Amino acid sequence: MIAILIISLLILFLLGVPVAISLGLSSALALFIAGDMPLATVAQRSFVALDSFPLMAIPLFILAGVIMEYGGISQKLINLANALTGHVTGGLAIVTVITTLFFAAISGSSVAATAALGSILIPAMIRRGYHKEFAGGVQAVSGTLGIILPPSIPLILYGVAAGASIGDLFVASMLPGIIIGLGLVVTVFLIAKRRDYTKERKATGKELLKAFWEAIPAVIMPFIILGGIYSGIFTATEAAAVAVVYAFIISVFVYKGIGLSNIRTVLTTATETTASIMFILATAGLFSWILTIENVPQQVAQSITSVTDNTAVFLLLVVVLLLFIGMFMETNASIIILAPILVPIASEIGVDPVHFGVVMIVALALGMVTPPLGLNLFIVGRIGKIRIDQLTRALIPFYIAVIIAIALITFIPQIALGPVQFFDTK
Repeated sequence: MIAILIISLLILFLLGVPVAISLGLSSALALFIAGDMPLATVAQRSFVALDSFPLMAIPLFILAGVIMEYGGISQKLINLANALTGHVTGGLAIVTVITTLFFAAISGSSVAATAALGSILIPAMIRRGYHKEFAGGVQAVSGTLGIILPPSIPLILYGVAAGASIGDLFVASMLPGIIIGLGLVVTVFLIAKRRDYTKERKATGKELLKAFWEAIPAVIMPFIILGGIYSGIFTATEAAAVAVVYAFIISVFVYKGIGLSNIRTVLTTATETTASIMFILATAGLFSWILTIENVPQQVAQSITSVTDNTAVFLLLVVVLLLFIGMFMETNASIIILAPILVPIASEIGVDPVHFGVVMIVALALGMVTPPLGLNLFIVGRIGKIRIDQLTRALIPFYIAVIIAIALITFIPQIALGPVQFFDTK
């Protein structure tokens, strides 16, 4: 059954069949040929994969992110970042990283952050004299922060798949996300310095205060979400509902970016995004269940532990594996398939599940900007009319910066676990 499952999945991938359909078809084919289970199992196990209270957070966080995207949040965050860092060498590119950092902490989606901000910032950078490949590359790699910082959809999926606390995962991912963001800022500055890119005019104190005041409703949203979860006021799923209500009130009554004319577009966009993710979750859950009943996780665990039981070597192997898989498989599907296999092994050799979850997310995030499946590359390529090979070459310095950050996060667990322990102590 496993041979049929894996071979058919690879063939479907090579044929360009979408990930969700490939997972479902290969699973159904394996069950059909095995012949010892009814095909009704396909529908049953797909439903069971979605029958989870924590997963309700996904459509709600997606809706909150879309509301903020259409509600005028993008421009307010750009104004704030520009007032803070625009006057530094390569200011507009640094503004792109900082704005995406802010937006990522609201949207929970790499694609949403890249599309919403890229449509504004990529043309602006090109007009200011930045090479279009550099402009697109900065926005693409910054967009990966969308699935690292809370409220990250992949972190929720990992928490469900691994049985880890989603609140702990949210807190643990904050410092790693900031470290990656700082690494990108330093890389942008060094490249801008060498190429003598322009600076923006330094904001006056009054302009800075105005930008900060206008952005306050957006900036405090992550603090409401995380503060509520970690203080025990509400769960991650309830926090998602709070985020929707808060985002709607801010977007309609404060920023006035959403009205009757575009409310349908907001709901349609959120529904389409949610449906695509849930489709992947359903078929990936079925796929993972077949792997489990065939004892694949146990066999993989035995194979790895027979090679090494050294924590550092294991983490290095996992990171290399995830960087490779991220090039070919969608992040959410990768987590649902791999977490049930890898987490028990990690726990067995003493790796904290929360730390391991952050390592998985940051390693897979790089797949958003690596060909052939890097979604962010296609988004910025379409916005800036840039070829993928040009973007990939421009991203080499950023790949190096992110890989250094991943190494720090992987081999210094306290970067992720320190904030969790601090809040637990408090």
